[in-house]
Amino acid sequence: MSHAFDATILREYDIRGIIGETLGADDARAIGRTFGSMLREAGGSRVAVGYDGRVSSPMLEHALVEGLTASGCNVVRIGLGATPMLYYAEASDHDIHGGIQITGSHNPPNYNGFKMVFQGRPFFGADIQELGRRAAAGEWADGAGEVEKRDIIDEYVHRMVTALDAIDSEALADMRIGWDAGNGAAGPALEKLVAQLPGEHHLLYTDVDGTFPNHHPDPTVEENLADLRKLVSAKSLDFGIAFDGDGDRIGAIDGEGRVIWGDQLLMIYAEDLLQTLGGATIIADVKASRALFDHVTAHGGEPLMWKTGHSLIKSKMKETGSPLAGEMSGHVFFADEYYGFDDALYAGVRLIAASARLGKSVTELRGAMPQLVNTPEMRFQVDESRKFAAIKEVEDRLAGTDADVNGTDGVRVSTPDGWWLLRASNTQDVLVARAESDSEEGLARLMAQIDEQLALSGLERGESVGH
Repeated sequence: MSHAFDATILREYDIRGIIGETLGADDARAIGRTFGSMLREAGGSRVAVGYDGRVSSPMLEHALVEGLTASGCNVVRIGLGATPMLYYAEASDHDIHGGIQITGSHNPPNYNGFKMVFQGRPFFGADIQELGRRAAAGEWADGAGEVEKRDIIDEYVHRMVTALDAIDSEALADMRIGWDAGNGAAGPALEKLVAQLPGEHHLLYTDVDGTFPNHHPDPTVEENLADLRKLVSAKSLDFGIAFDGDGDRIGAIDGEGRVIWGDQLLMIYAEDLLQTLGGATIIADVKASRALFDHVTAHGGEPLMWKTGHSLIKSKMKETGSPLAGEMSGHVFFADEYYGFDDALYAGVRLIAASARLGKSVTELRGAMPQLVNTPEMRFQVDESRKFAAIKEVEDRLAGTDADVNGTDGVRVSTPDGWWLLRASNTQDVLVARAESDSEEGLARLMAQIDEQLALSGLERGESVGH
């Protein structure tokens, strides 16, 4: 007995494919069998399993559980919910040694996949490649594990609300907030959450529907925030919060409808947290604004620029003891009084907390940020075999100049105009570019430098492609 996966589905941070084409029940069963065998070998035996609202998720969950129990692992089924609810089940119970969430995240409805936690750490990169190798070789443990169901949604929601315990209730009572679950898996938990929060709350699209009838559940794409913007404007709300399909990434707008991007949210969280944890290390990915790193320093923190990728950031947090980290893409990680995983619902509660503790509205906090001009994340197709080589060529060319280069993840070059970035995506055959300046003229000069480097490597910035 063995199983060979389609090579395209074993990705850097998760396993993800197209239902009926590259991913099906046999793959799910083999993932369970192999993950369970690896966990048992490491001394673990109990795995929590959850799934998102996609049409294919129950089918994959059924097969995954079969595979896990066949490896001798006991399974705790927590049912339909957001990815962070699965992370919570794993992190809050010492008798659970691993977790698997079935989710297609923000991909189109015909995609699905698996995010995994192994003995409290992200299971990614070499782990996923090893899982593929073992499945192909049929290196499986045998057993007959047991299955139990556990309903943890109320406990999970209650745990999030404790973030407001120490805050004066009067500061919270007048808040008026809009929320958009985008028909994703966070809907049911969001309904329970706002029922326990002070203030006034207006909700959009909390019914789980894997066809995403209203808009695509990716809050980092501005057009997906249009309905939330209308709601905030129509009801004169203080701010609005949106989630991706599986609830681990947050998007936000202020009371004037301005987007608060991932790095800008991190500025607010950092300012709040550094009031009590001065000197703490705050981590952000290489795509984040210079304004964030300056802001952390100005408030007595230690900014650390790190590689893009939620698994990489989580690992770096553990290594440095950082209480707070975030990515441009809306993954935010709190480890000060939470578990260090990315939870967009909890991040929403912490935005309420930060506004109350800082004594400023979210609109004021957003308005006080430097007016920098930047590009969105530009992604363009480059052949898989070429993408890392091209970045290496840029590095080598710049090494012979007096350019101020940060090579943490790709090439980030600082100039008097600002900075520009070129990096290879770990998950797709694309290069990612971004630039930021104080002025439109400066931005144009930075973009010219990006284009010059691409041209020297025989590439050009084509049409931007999606995630």
